[in-house]
Amino acid sequence: MADDYQTDAIFGIKGLAIGQVSDSKGLTGVTVLRFDQGATAGVDVRGAAPGTRETDLLRPENLVDKVHAIVLSGGSAFGLDSMSGVARCLEEQRIGFDTGVAQVPIVTGAVLFDLALGDAKARPDAEMGYRAARAAQRISFAEGSVGAGTGASVGKIAGMSRATKSGIGSYSITLNGGLIVGAVVAVNAWGDVMEGNTLLAATRNEAGTGFVSGTELILAGANAQGFAGRNTTIGAIVTNARLTKSQALKLAQMGHDGYARAIRPVHSLYDGDTLFAAGTGEVTVSDINAVGVIAAEVVEEAIHRAVKAATAAGGLPASRDLQPGSQP
Repeated sequence: MADDYQTDAIFGIKGLAIGQVSDSKGLTGVTVLRFDQGATAGVDVRGAAPGTRETDLLRPENLVDKVHAIVLSGGSAFGLDSMSGVARCLEEQRIGFDTGVAQVPIVTGAVLFDLALGDAKARPDAEMGYRAARAAQRISFAEGSVGAGTGASVGKIAGMSRATKSGIGSYSITLNGGLIVGAVVAVNAWGDVMEGNTLLAATRNEAGTGFVSGTELILAGANAQGFAGRNTTIGAIVTNARLTKSQALKLAQMGHDGYARAIRPVHSLYDGDTLFAAGTGEVTVSDINAVGVIAAEVVEEAIHRAVKAATAAGGLPASRDLQPGSQP
């Protein structure tokens, strides 16, 4: 695992480019995954309070079968505005679904709530989305407190004052035969991030010096009540496999196993957990089930990398500033 938290293995997927813009003062940002030639996509929403755009288009029975961008954004519902900027950028570059009279970019995405850190009035707007789409490249992907992870946090079961700073992470696996399965995940969970039985980034103790198990706090009846939409982990599985929309949906569903292994608790009433899956069609696969198993693995590791790469901000320390501990 790279110490500098830059990853470029995912760019073995030729149809993918990624751009990020961060507001390090306001503590928000946007991450854009571009598929200029289109990618077959699906989405699975497990949290009870999602904020999304154009996800109905991804249902297998609906007409459009390619997307041109998946956007992960901060700003809560206000961040949906960033996706209009992405669409404008792609339209200017003549990328989109050809309707005969205009190129209509198919832009989908999800937002997370980061208004509690930094400036609550700082939100990813259309201009920020436009700049992120323009900045998309295939050289490197910065992880940590950047892009959609700029204002992300985890471990809020005892309230925001005892949360830990989080971020965005990526991980990919390349198999013999050229199949690549990767994930990009912005981690903004109500629950704790676990690596095995170790609290990696979690609810902090009352002194703020280490971690305690949020699950144990819930069992003891001491958890702070959240509110719908304040916590959301959003991400995308990306592969160079050729997928149908139904297969993309299945990858997204199986990928949520990575959420469940790395975040405890997850998919709560207070989370809007959303996971996309997209295939660029470069490689033919015979066993979609195996791709789904790999998808869960890369999602789990992307979550781990997101919190390991995060840096302190908004008064919250990051995992690197604290001593990870074993779950009680």
